[in-house]
Amino acid sequence: MSDVLVVADHRRGELRPVSYELLTVGRELADAMGGDLRAAVVGGDVERFAEKLDCEGVDAVHTVAGGEEFNHDVTAAAVTALADAFDPAAVVMPNSVNGLDYAPAVATRLSLPLVTDAVALDYEDGLTVTREMYGSKVETVIDVTSEPVALTIRGGEWPAAEGVGDAAVEPFDVDVDESSIRSTVRGFEEVGAGDVDISEAEFVVSVGRGIEEEENLDLIEELAEALDATLAASRPIVDNGWLPKNRQVGQSGKVVTPKVYLAIGISGAVQHVAGMKGADTIIAINTDPDAPIFDIADYGIVDDLFDVVPELIERFD
Repeated sequence: MSDVLVVADHRRGELRPVSYELLTVGRELADAMGGDLRAAVVGGDVERFAEKLDCEGVDAVHTVAGGEEFNHDVTAAAVTALADAFDPAAVVMPNSVNGLDYAPAVATRLSLPLVTDAVALDYEDGLTVTREMYGSKVETVIDVTSEPVALTIRGGEWPAAEGVGDAAVEPFDVDVDESSIRSTVRGFEEVGAGDVDISEAEFVVSVGRGIEEEENLDLIEELAEALDATLAASRPIVDNGWLPKNRQVGQSGKVVTPKVYLAIGISGAVQHVAGMKGADTIIAINTDPDAPIFDIADYGIVDDLFDVVPELIERFD
């Protein structure tokens, strides 16, 4: 009992980015525990998903046919059956809408302790899990004193697994009693859906209350276009109705993990930082040299955005 089982997340026919972070977490845990990393995917185009999940460090990918759309009863039954079959030391699931739907059911059926929304793990002297509380203002470290354990991890906190592995792809049959399926997905409608998904963007230009007036957004949109970047915002901009909800970065918005995150006129409140700290490179423009955003920025410009942004547009347009 030292293997780790991670459960991939998919939506509308595509693996979610957190699936690859799960592989990274799983590999780290499996190395610490001295076991294999087993990945599982339930439902959807499992054969295609299995090819993508065969990253470096993955020992096996288990595919479970379970319909095209997520189903609570099928997924809970499949993950429970996989855990029963392989007896992993840890079952690691995404802290996504779907993951939070079935993870408690899996933990209950297997009588496992469940720790949700992990942002860091350590296995030096037993497993410890770091979580954030009170709007990410406080970190708590939980000692997990029993194994096996069930975990859900927050997306955007770990690097995505890369490379091509040589995992064994193994179909896994689960006999799901039809009478136990008490829910059916009849369609999919993303709340606040818009023309873009900022969580998939590689270059994000994000604007905060420093923009002062709605009409000044035109300047930031011009810069985003010049940089071929995706426009996003902090919560005050969305609360004012200047940009739609699907553009909001942060704890109450979306988590983004772009290669570059350019924060313009954003102070760096913990709720906002929680949604973008996973960016590879963070650049900040703010007039306040003491703004918290500079604590996490790789590069910073202390100046008036209305002076800096036009110069950037001229340079990159």
